[in-house]
Amino acid sequence: MFSPFTTFRAGIWLTLLMPLVLPGCATTGPSTASVAPTQEAAARTAPKAAYIIQYRSAAEAAEVVRDAGGEITHELTVIRAVGAELDEAQVAQLRETHNGLRVFADRAVSLDAYLFAAQPDTGVQQHKNEYVDPVGDAPHTIIGADRLHDNWIDGWGVGVAVIDTGAHAMAGLESNNWRTVWYYDAFKNTFLADGKSKDGSGHGTHVSSIIAADYAATQHGFYGVAPSVDLISVKAFNKDGQGSYLDVIRGIDFVVRYREKLNIRVLNLSLSAEIHSFYWDDPLNQAVMAAWEAGIVVVASAGNRGPDAMTIGVPGNVPYVITVGAMTDNYTPYDPTDDYLATFSSTGPTYEGFVKPEVLAPGGHIEAMMPADGQIQAEHVEYKEGPGLFVMSGTSQATAVVSGTVALMLQMEPNLTPDQVKYRLMATARPATAADGSLAYSVFQQGAGLIDAYAAVLEYDGQPAAAANQGMSVSYDLDGLQHYGGRANQDEAGNFYVMDLDGYIWTDGYVWTDGFIWTDGFIWTDGFIWTDGFIWTDSYIWTDGFIWTDSYIWTDGLSEAASINHWVEQE
Repeated sequence: MFSPFTTFRAGIWLTLLMPLVLPGCATTGPSTASVAPTQEAAARTAPKAAYIIQYRSAAEAAEVVRDAGGEITHELTVIRAVGAELDEAQVAQLRETHNGLRVFADRAVSLDAYLFAAQPDTGVQQHKNEYVDPVGDAPHTIIGADRLHDNWIDGWGVGVAVIDTGAHAMAGLESNNWRTVWYYDAFKNTFLADGKSKDGSGHGTHVSSIIAADYAATQHGFYGVAPSVDLISVKAFNKDGQGSYLDVIRGIDFVVRYREKLNIRVLNLSLSAEIHSFYWDDPLNQAVMAAWEAGIVVVASAGNRGPDAMTIGVPGNVPYVITVGAMTDNYTPYDPTDDYLATFSSTGPTYEGFVKPEVLAPGGHIEAMMPADGQIQAEHVEYKEGPGLFVMSGTSQATAVVSGTVALMLQMEPNLTPDQVKYRLMATARPATAADGSLAYSVFQQGAGLIDAYAAVLEYDGQPAAAANQGMSVSYDLDGLQHYGGRANQDEAGNFYVMDLDGYIWTDGYVWTDGFIWTDGFIWTDGFIWTDGFIWTDSYIWTDGFIWTDSYIWTDGLSEAASINHWVEQE
């Protein structure tokens, strides 16, 4: 079975240090041969598909596409690429005549790639009719954000971008005297006037309101984790939850390009796509890494494919970013003794050996805003909670809770870097422990544990300069000079463990049950060594191989869908 990690010598895999070039690329320059009229006619009628063309710069990528007769559809400066419509002959010409040029078939990205059946009975059904949350503040209370709001720490002055299905212009998600809301349509590459934004799905509105719904939304008994942030809503999915790599990357390109003008400090990505390559070789991941390099804190969902191991998707598998799993309060928001890890929450490690997720946040039966005519509400009307509110579960919702928390942190300390934010969130998180003090869930399931917003903002006792991702360079990664592996490994028996840490082995002993209290006192030290990067050697065992075989598979088809995890049964 293909195993790239068996080819290392002297601790360095040479191909990681070289530009990754698709097979068939030659070293000659662009072709200048003329095209016969019959060839021109054939080219006009040949079926075309969408591609991402990456080259030395976006401008040069555009030039070679035009020289080949292709049509430019997207400018993707953030990854030195363009989107283009090309036929097979044009693709072949590009591959054969331009050394270093890379061709990726556009991939479908969907809000609805995975539909989940009802979860096993965990005893929560009996709570549904009894559950009452009159102020919609259960997530705020669980993570301590309500105490920050009492001290006027509400995200004011911080811009948070959300790439999703848009945000419906409704009370609580509009500009006012103390904050601004921007709407950008990645499909059309245009700004939308404030008050004219529509969300035909409802997912984007739900996620955005968890982060940013202001106090005008309290008429519905709800407000966001960071109710005074500037919201930048980027629409990259339609009402059916359908989008593509091209549109999502264009959305990230917009966020990076306008980060200073709109003071964008946080990017929420409540999506999880299938993995088809190493983390550094995926163009969506490259865009995410570029955003992190630009100083934007990227918060990504772990995905809703748990509880199996190695189910973290793109872009949650990017080692630099903050990847979020979900816990649930079991419909008892003021009783932490029956909280548990949501069964749908995806689990690490990643294929490169990084521990994921980094943290957990409330993601079960989260009440938030939803347009009345949104498709999700139409399909699941039983979870409507009065005018303008809807209940959903998922790591999408948990991700939004963390994005709001990051905004609170940056309001208090605007100079924090993304690596410092990540470190502090992890340092103040609370892992779930059993009665004897042992971990209730493995580090691959819960990371550092449930976030504590109050501690992350006001009670952090560590060094201000402490940062995660030590020993790694996102700039080197993007330039192809160096790529990294994490400290997770798998033994001959199939158990996952973290090298240099004892006791954190994935076994059947970590059951999905309730009864674990989220307690203080189990803080990860020694610089979070599971986030440190290092060069892979040939001593690490990956018995199951990689799910993508035959090297890098980027097919011409659009059959490989991905998910923003918009629907799972409530927990």
